[in-house]
Amino acid sequence: MPTTAGRFITFEGADGCGKSTQTARFVDALKREGIEVLHLREPGGTKTSEAIRELLLNPASTVSPLCELLLFEASRAQLVTEVIEPTLKRGMWVVCDRFLDSTSAYQRSGRNLDAKLVEEANKIGSNGLVPDVTFVFDLPVAEALRRATHGGSDRMEGEGEAFQENVRQGFLQIARENPNRCEIIDAGGSKEEVFSRVLKAAAQHGITLSEDR
Repeated sequence: MPTTAGRFITFEGADGCGKSTQTARFVDALKREGIEVLHLREPGGTKTSEAIRELLLNPASTVSPLCELLLFEASRAQLVTEVIEPTLKRGMWVVCDRFLDSTSAYQRSGRNLDAKLVEEANKIGSNGLVPDVTFVFDLPVAEALRRATHGGSDRMEGEGEAFQENVRQGFLQIARENPNRCEIIDAGGSKEEVFSRVLKAAAQHGITLSEDR
């Protein structure tokens, strides 16, 4: 399914939902189809953004909710300007593990920052760029946290179950508000079962891919 038009695909969900594993499998499936694709993560993807990531996720960091919002947006602005927009203009696909929906879920729903403030900050940080398709992975919080903290926890994962439940509900709200862009993926079951759901959802957006070979 090669194409000359770059598409921007994002994978979203609360900590421990398995989206990073599925992002990698999706990227591999695109490559098998001969599609040129760049795999990114947020925060990260540039030298500046990776430095911000280290600060934001370090359990020892003390960051206020507003500072947290602005740091995520600063990281995103650098990634969009330096990497994502130029890549899409070259006709390549971009698949990103988290993007602006994570900010809405974590900082609006999780931190309870003003919705309008977060919306405006997202517009600035993304330079107005919105994904073509977003897969939102959903899993009960207890199971997701068990997975996420199995080997220790970063600053966001360590916020506790109530915070993570607010984040989960934030993602579900985003998906309901953007039905043409967002696909909710049941993240329960085996990795193979979840990936099959991703492929089925992708097909609804004209993206036909095969299972792992």
